[in-house]
Amino acid sequence: QVQLVESGGGLVQAGGSLRLSCAASGRTFSRYAMGWFRQAPGKERQFVAAISWSGGSTYYTDSVKGRFTISRDNAKNTVYLQMNSLKPEDTAVYYCAATNWDLENRPPRSSYDYWGQGTQVTVSS
Repeated sequence: QVQLVESGGGLVQAGGSLRLSCAASGRTFSRYAMGWFRQAPGKERQFVAAISWSGGSTYYTDSVKGRFTISRDNAKNTVYLQMNSLKPEDTAVYYCAATNWDLENRPPRSSYDYWGQGTQVTVSS
């Protein structure tokens, strides 16, 4: 069982930066690959980025490549999403999630068993 709590969201101007954190409870955090997803009003929840259990592998959706960086600190049971050069279209509720799939298999959204409650990110133009 893993419980996830996101923080770090807020209101920022276009071109600004935010760093999201996701704190996990449970001693098995390091066994899970972790992902960040986002959901804008009226839209489906979409994948943003994921990182392997070791932190050695990552991948991103095309729209955030070069702007967002996912990382993790297993000693602190925390995964991060550094977001730079933010755009109004990045506005959404951001969720972290955990999956026991191997990251090489590009785990689908349905494979993520544990989800946080979300944190709002609003980017003004």
